[in-house]
Amino acid sequence: MVDVAKAAGVSLATVSAAVNGSAPVSAALKGRIHKAIKQVGYKTNAIARSLKTGTTSTIGLMVADITNPFFTTTIHAIQELAHRHGYGVMLCCSDEDADKERMHLRLLADRMVDGFIVASAGETPELRALVEGGRTPVVLIDRLVDGLETDAVVIDNVAATRDAVRHLAAAGHRRIGLITGRRTLSTGRERYEGYRLALEEAGIAFEPALVGSARFGADDGYKAAAKLVSLADRPTAIFACNNLSGIGLMRAIHDAGLRCPDDIAVACFDDFDWANVFHPRLTTVAQPTQAIGVQAMLLLLERLKDATARALPPRVVRLKAELRVRDSSVRPVR
Repeated sequence: MVDVAKAAGVSLATVSAAVNGSAPVSAALKGRIHKAIKQVGYKTNAIARSLKTGTTSTIGLMVADITNPFFTTTIHAIQELAHRHGYGVMLCCSDEDADKERMHLRLLADRMVDGFIVASAGETPELRALVEGGRTPVVLIDRLVDGLETDAVVIDNVAATRDAVRHLAAAGHRRIGLITGRRTLSTGRERYEGYRLALEEAGIAFEPALVGSARFGADDGYKAAAKLVSLADRPTAIFACNNLSGIGLMRAIHDAGLRCPDDIAVACFDDFDWANVFHPRLTTVAQPTQAIGVQAMLLLLERLKDATARALPPRVVRLKAELRVRDSSVRPVR
């Protein structure tokens, strides 16, 4: 900046005002300064600026699985809104691994991000320290963490799963299987609860043998589904608690020489672009992924831009999902 000031024949303060917009500078002076900037090859030092201002205009975004279409749509919504408000986004993925999450949270904190949006792989000391420290706002998405009091945007998983299993029961199915996720996560627990409630309401006895567990991935979904479809008294319908598990389920049905929905009806959590081009087209529970990203970013912006908002109690926003009935679940039991 000293070199720019000398080349433009102005004071260092004038250069600073022109570069940072901290004070009015005439158009003529701005022209001379920008010409001098090109001449000397000056670039602002973001790290130095952040040390002085205490802000970086950057959001730290932690997701659990970047390959999952649910997260890619949510990431896009967050990034678009952040950009409109002058924030960049640093993205990290934990791959559902708590150790990776701890490492990435430390990395983002070291980069002095102004706020965090986190889909946690599970409680970590780093996440708890961030929230309880209170200096940097944190918004959870998709999953809640037990005992962690912070803003969050999630959906009503219990109601969404209950609606899907009700649909299968209303079609006449009495043996309804479930491929559930990790019940250490709030999503896994709540979707399991919705399944149990729907069975109870339909007067269907719960059978532990009809529940398979997966880590929300296609391969794990396939293994869990393969066990269910190989049962001597197999389920006539199966609900998968995640889109990737649903893909694994469809592959397991095909590999077993069975047909969907003739032999096994299928519904799964999360809508995605391919669901409508599967054969048969998949019945899904569609989450408002765009709205989740927008709501999370709005909560974070409020905490960042309004000093009084920082003192407000944490808010949990629960959005509704939509059951989209397609071919994979429509044929009733004969």
